[in-house]
Amino acid sequence: MQLRSVLHRRLSGEHGEFVYLANSAAILRLDAATAAVLDAFDAADGLDSAAWLNAQPEPGRAETTLHDLIDLGAIRPLGEAEPPRPKLPPMPFPLATLVLNVTNKCNLSCSYCYEYGEDKVGDGVGSSGGKARMDDQTARQSIDFLLRSSGARDQVSITFFGGETLLNFDAIRAATEYAEQQSAGFGKRVHYSLTTNATLLTDEIVDFLTRHRFGITVSIDGDRDEQDRHRTFKSGKGSFDVVEPRIRHLLATNKERRGRSIGARVTVTAGATPVVDTFRYLTEELGFDEVGFAPVTAALGRSYGLGEQGYERLLREFGELAEHYVAAALRDETHGFANLGDLLRELHQGVQKAHPCGAGLGLLGVSTEGELGLCHRFVESKSHAVGTVQAGVDEQKRSAFLEQAHVDNKTDCTQCFARPLCAGGCYHEAHVRYGDATRANVHYCEWIRGFVDLGLSCYARIQAANPRFLTRFEAQ
Repeated sequence: MQLRSVLHRRLSGEHGEFVYLANSAAILRLDAATAAVLDAFDAADGLDSAAWLNAQPEPGRAETTLHDLIDLGAIRPLGEAEPPRPKLPPMPFPLATLVLNVTNKCNLSCSYCYEYGEDKVGDGVGSSGGKARMDDQTARQSIDFLLRSSGARDQVSITFFGGETLLNFDAIRAATEYAEQQSAGFGKRVHYSLTTNATLLTDEIVDFLTRHRFGITVSIDGDRDEQDRHRTFKSGKGSFDVVEPRIRHLLATNKERRGRSIGARVTVTAGATPVVDTFRYLTEELGFDEVGFAPVTAALGRSYGLGEQGYERLLREFGELAEHYVAAALRDETHGFANLGDLLRELHQGVQKAHPCGAGLGLLGVSTEGELGLCHRFVESKSHAVGTVQAGVDEQKRSAFLEQAHVDNKTDCTQCFARPLCAGGCYHEAHVRYGDATRANVHYCEWIRGFVDLGLSCYARIQAANPRFLTRFEAQ
């Protein structure tokens, strides 16, 4: 029988030999004999198993190793079709998170903004001529929709977003207080989160957010020079001097109340300050608990966009910061590099995605008028609307999109070892770059593969030296 190794990624170094299997998202540690067998069958035309066994000095031991790898799914008959995966989970899929875009207005004028710049997907005025702010009634209707659409889930999440979210604090307060009133009747616990640019963090707002244990993400690009390169007011004035004292007050109050972690979200643009320096400033100088870095979303030709060299530089800088993360992990200490922490969690849990994220599945976005989009980035994009909070989800439209967006339909992904973790990448990024949300983001495939390689290497090093650290990623 002709056998062949399945699509995989090998890792080797002082930490030992490991393999990541794309068909199962399993990570296996290899001894020398097992690694040799996996290598032997890693041939395009496969290898005749009987002939190979007859040529081995210890056929019995070799056969045992071969069958172990077959049982683990690492070696399969040549040409064998993988078991078909369902195109969709059982539908209607219960919601876990609803993102309320409580306003489509912002008090900053960030040069790279996908919502108000050249890369926006909607008209920014709502589906019937435009509410700039979500009213309290729509906010409460959104809560009702989430609670009745979440099935048997005992915990759900509400995320508030904008524009600048805090421009409509009234709707945030109304939705939060209403959710607390209604959730008990559904036997559910509600978690709250919010993204803000920090310009409007008054004492009243900080008190409300920390009392209600909000998970808070602050959009900030770094120190004064980095922040003021792109994140300016409409007058052109930089925003750093406004947000810095407000962020410090938020972080101090949250720490005093032992609140949830507060993270910084950095948009990485061409010519940005090195990642390690920005991370150090945001955590050590300002005091954020964690920092996540996101390459800017940009169509071709944008001056702030990351070209091939920009992505290569970002990967090198991620590698530098990853060294700090691993060093902390070997001391059994936490580290705030959110991108790597999220990747290690998915690797440890064996995540195998059919879709790149929860958009359209466990997560939907809500426009100021109650229109449901695939996620917060698609609200007011009529071609990606899937219903309203008042009438519910158009399940036919939702299912049709998800079927088309399934990773098995993306031919660019079929021979990529990173597909269980990427599944083709962000729908919004694909829409901006290619005009089709279901396309694979081929412009950053090498970046994704490089980052997954980095994550696998870090995982292997931690697994070899301090496996106890990884137990924090196990599902509770």
